[in-house]
Amino acid sequence: MGVYGWSMKSKPHATTHEEVLHRIRRIAGQVQGLQRMIEGREYCIDIITQIQATRSALRAVELEILQKHMNHCVRDAFASGAPREASAKMEELLRVMRKQY
Repeated sequence: MGVYGWSMKSKPHATTHEEVLHRIRRIAGQVQGLQRMIEGREYCIDIITQIQATRSALRAVELEILQKHMNHCVRDAFASGAPREASAKMEELLRVMRKQY
C-alpha cells in the first residue's frame, strides 16, 4: 500500500526497493538538517542550496525506482501478451509522469 493508504499496482509483485533505503535515510537526515538550519536562522542561500540538494537526491531515488518499474513491471506486462495489462501499465506511467508537470 502506498504512503497515503492507496496503491496503483494491480497485483502483488516481487520487486523490492531495499537498495534505496539507505539513500532515503540519508535524505531524511538532510530534511532534519534543513529544519535545524531554519530553526538556527541560517543564511537563506545556504538553506536553498540544501533544499536543492535534497530535491536532487529524491529525484535520483525516484528515477531509480521508475527505471526498476519499467524494467520489471512494465516489461512483464508487455511480455505477458495481455493487451489490457500492457495498456494499463502505460496509462499508469503516464498518469504518474503527468503529476510532475
